[in-house]
Amino acid sequence: MPLVVPTRFRPASWLRNAHLQTIWPALTRSVEILPWHRERLELADGDFLDLDWLRTGSSQLVILAHGLEGDSRRHYMCGTAAACKAANLDVLSWSFRGCSGVPNRLPRAYHSGATEDLAAVVAQAETFDQYVHMFVVGFSLGGNLILKFLGETAGEQNRIRGGVAISVPCDLRASAHRMDRPDRDFYRLRFLRSMRRRMVAMREKFGEVIPTDAEHPCRTFRQFDDTFTAPLHGFRNAEDYWARCSAVGFIDGIRVPTLLLNAQDDPFLTPECFPTQVAKSHPYLYLEAPATGGHVGFVGPGNRQDRYWAEQRTVDFIRRCVRMVPG
Repeated sequence: MPLVVPTRFRPASWLRNAHLQTIWPALTRSVEILPWHRERLELADGDFLDLDWLRTGSSQLVILAHGLEGDSRRHYMCGTAAACKAANLDVLSWSFRGCSGVPNRLPRAYHSGATEDLAAVVAQAETFDQYVHMFVVGFSLGGNLILKFLGETAGEQNRIRGGVAISVPCDLRASAHRMDRPDRDFYRLRFLRSMRRRMVAMREKFGEVIPTDAEHPCRTFRQFDDTFTAPLHGFRNAEDYWARCSAVGFIDGIRVPTLLLNAQDDPFLTPECFPTQVAKSHPYLYLEAPATGGHVGFVGPGNRQDRYWAEQRTVDFIRRCVRMVPG
């Protein structure tokens, strides 16, 4: 059941532009206040992750992973959590290292391939016997993370029944090159300002073990990944990091039903981020590529929360996965 066409997504009549689809919800959306319960997960390396739980008493759990410079309470995370809650699904929304508002203990950050942290989150969820079925859902960078994780673990995660990856730059090199173009300055420079502030704060805490770009501030993703991401996390350089962490290199190994939802007009993505040929023969990968939708947008007609189509699409796919489980 590979390539999913045609899609049912139809954009709101006043949001047909890719940039409006991307920017409008990020700037204007208000989300339901949810009864989160925060837990601190201690990691084997001495660091920690902050986990936010939303429990309904379900036997099914959805684990959410956010995007670049996001956190567990971003609008798309809360919107998806609310949709899952309405479908009687429990939710575990986690913040990557350094993203929960509390400085981490080690001189490292998060990155697109840090599946060891996702594995720790999944292992923590598996300590709760009530969860018979678990699903991983990721947005943008978090989508790359869950695709890589599913490909690496293959059939090892017995309670992971499926995954959904939304707006995923699954070829990191190609996406970085696109984002480094002058016509993407608006997005890139916003991200880089936030990322650089985080590195400055880490340098104040950990000293010279954190590199600095003081003489030549990073103005491209390549420069940032060469200066910070690669040396902090054991990669030779940006090219090595992109090659070893891009989800396209792991998709073949996926062994649970997985939806990859990428809009064709996503301003962050390139053709390399749409593994169409792989999807045509892959027994578990469902590639859905609406003509429009922007980056983590997919704003359709409707009122308030009902207009965010990708969230209901996620719930529908999870329900379908549950029906596909033997027995």
